[in-house]
Amino acid sequence: MASLIQFLLLILYLTHKSQALSFHLPNALVLPITKDVTTLQYVTRIHHGTPLVPINLVVDLGGPFIWTDCASTHVSSSSRLIPNRSIKCSRAKAHDFESKSCLSSTHTCELFPENRVTRMSTRGDLVEDIVAVQSKAAGSITTVNDFLFSCGPTFLLHALVGGTKGMLGLGRTRISLPSQISTALNTAQKFTICLSSSNGIIALGEGPNDSIFGTDISRSLMYTPLVTNPGDEYSIQDYFIGINSIKINGKLLSLKATLGASKLSTIVAYTTMESTIYGKFIRAYDKAASSMNMTRVASVAPFGLCFNSKGVGSTHEGPKVPIIELVLQSETVMWRIFGRNSMVQVSKEVMCLGFLDGGLNSKASIVLGGYQLEDMLLQFEMGTSMLGFSQSLLKRQTTCSNFKLDSWAGE
Repeated sequence: MASLIQFLLLILYLTHKSQALSFHLPNALVLPITKDVTTLQYVTRIHHGTPLVPINLVVDLGGPFIWTDCASTHVSSSSRLIPNRSIKCSRAKAHDFESKSCLSSTHTCELFPENRVTRMSTRGDLVEDIVAVQSKAAGSITTVNDFLFSCGPTFLLHALVGGTKGMLGLGRTRISLPSQISTALNTAQKFTICLSSSNGIIALGEGPNDSIFGTDISRSLMYTPLVTNPGDEYSIQDYFIGINSIKINGKLLSLKATLGASKLSTIVAYTTMESTIYGKFIRAYDKAASSMNMTRVASVAPFGLCFNSKGVGSTHEGPKVPIIELVLQSETVMWRIFGRNSMVQVSKEVMCLGFLDGGLNSKASIVLGGYQLEDMLLQFEMGTSMLGFSQSLLKRQTTCSNFKLDSWAGE
């Protein structure tokens, strides 16, 4: 009898100490994603506070943490300010070069939340509260206590999707959403994102998430290292991959300079290239398109290369146009971009190449934008610094919008 009582007391103690209180221990937590057709931003929803209420946030793949306009959201009885010179303050500022010192004279911990669409940032308090995320199992939710995020002023919402209250950061920091979920639930530091032109999904926790995406898809991923961008210490939270070369319809693009680290972004709508790379890229693409009897027409802003779409054939992967191949660490590891992810239909008869001139002073030679990331599976393994990626899901006659998320428990 005594041993039974001790066992029950131990269970109660562990339950009390646990930061993650789950109604069901999930293999994967899931967040819905919706693409806004006006801003081309991706929006997700989490629940937070006491009582739990939904809040819409713009998804920022390389964002360092979640920040919200606390003044316009509900007053949560469980929200707490984090004091300066505390362990949690130091943990939050490990990545933040603008506010790295914890020796400020202020009593509360301050971060610099940034609207990475407008590139505007300002001071904001670090707070902690309850966050709830749905698991794949229908009607099951997982709550995480003491979740750290930053408050930001209302003006920081400028240019974000109407009705959103901040940004959800998935970046390589200790207080991004994936990192905090991993720490709280003691799961692998990884997450999977699947974007589409309508609805998509973020899966957090254990991978490769066969039960969500299917065994054939999740086990077909190719892998490439996640790298850093030398000399750019302010982008250490972003995700970069190394692109060795570019091919168009199998022909190598002649580039004098190395491509270096290329960034993945959900904030940039279409892929951008440094000006010298872009110039050679569109000339080579135009030549390849001409060999396929595609007719060039006047450019439509913001695109620099457009074609008459009449007479262009179609495939499972979109319009039958030149295939772009990004050669990664070797010739056997290629990121292939087919018509669905390369061409943007701007009118009934005109389609444009969805790649833009990023200027001469771009910190990353290439930034792969949201349009090029759609309808493919991207698995970010933060613990091993690897990126798993599928080829276009359209080849399997499916899309990211087919991975449905059950309605929120209680809604």
